[in-house]
Amino acid sequence: MQLPEVRGTLTLDRPLDGLTWLRVGGPADVLFQPADAEDLASFLSRLDPAVPVFPIGVGSNLIVRDGGVRGVVIRLGRGFNEIEIDGQEVTAGAAALDAHVARKAAADGVDLTFLRTIPGSIGGAIRMNAGCYGSYFADVFVSAEVVLRDGTRRTLGPDDLKFAYRSSVLPEGAVLISAVLRGPGGDPEALADRMAAQIAKRDETQPTKDRTAGSTFRNPAGFSSTGQADDTHELKAWKVIDDAGMRGARVGGAVMNEMHSNFLTNAGGATAQDLEELGEEVRKKVYAQSGITLQWEIRRVGESVAKNKD
Repeated sequence: MQLPEVRGTLTLDRPLDGLTWLRVGGPADVLFQPADAEDLASFLSRLDPAVPVFPIGVGSNLIVRDGGVRGVVIRLGRGFNEIEIDGQEVTAGAAALDAHVARKAAADGVDLTFLRTIPGSIGGAIRMNAGCYGSYFADVFVSAEVVLRDGTRRTLGPDDLKFAYRSSVLPEGAVLISAVLRGPGGDPEALADRMAAQIAKRDETQPTKDRTAGSTFRNPAGFSSTGQADDTHELKAWKVIDDAGMRGARVGGAVMNEMHSNFLTNAGGATAQDLEELGEEVRKKVYAQSGITLQWEIRRVGESVAKNKD
């Protein structure tokens, strides 16, 4: 493939396993780390439109299959992690970590505390409409700036993204570069105390020291909190997994975590195939036991086996 000149970094056949929390996956044909938004826009405007692009964040919610990813994988870095606060509005680069945004906002008296325990970056949080403790990204979202596949920049609002439970809609090939959030006011000390309590609760109930990608499956029948009175997550994915007898189930180096059975874990030496096969086995067993079809929350991308490039 013909690659335009850039100011950032282009790496051919770049292994992606080290860029994901599960530490699995084959190489990208090309990994592009743009220097800034202008570098990204220029690259996309000159790249052959037939070449697919796939943006990734810090890989906290991702299985890259063992055959790798064809086309160009785009990973945003330092040029996209700024955090600025103006009154109750927080502007954050797509590469800014959710936890950092929560802490900085709290120090300025803006309550985005629900982001503190969400792994990953702001770009991924938008893509997945991340949420916890009854709050969702959709609840605080004002707008996002994206670079489209043809290199043009556009500002998108809530109506454009069509937030739903653990999902949003973006134009094909678009790369999120920043977002504006608006949170309620709060006392910085009280907000810091709340985040500390949330971290303590998470560490007591979730395998934070193990190699996971967060929750594996969506809670059954969940959807985005956008003011509906009937928003509920009373039926938990871990409960139906337990009822199907799949806590601790294994395939190769993959295991459904003993501490929290909705955490698919690389217990050592797992391949992407091990992880995905175990996840699919869990879905089958849950359906057979309860009639519930679990939906993946972890994104799975790439090819299962490497293709001959000759």
